[in-house]
Amino acid sequence: MTFVYSKDNCVYCVNAKMLLESKKLPFVEVKIGVDITRDEFMEKFPNARTVPQIIFEGEHIGGYDQLKARLA
Repeated sequence: MTFVYSKDNCVYCVNAKMLLESKKLPFVEVKIGVDITRDEFMEKFPNARTVPQIIFEGEHIGGYDQLKARLA
């Protein structure tokens, strides 16, 4: 399963979700401030400085650019 940790008003988050949808890959969106607190997000991804953060097939791959490269 793929998880997309995102926030509102994030172009890269939208692009990541659209890319997954275009490839017909199921995913779960986890919104910061709704489904998870900012502190929980920082605890889960201590080195993350941007969103989205994506867990693809059980592996934390990074953000949109890494997802795009993985699916190319």
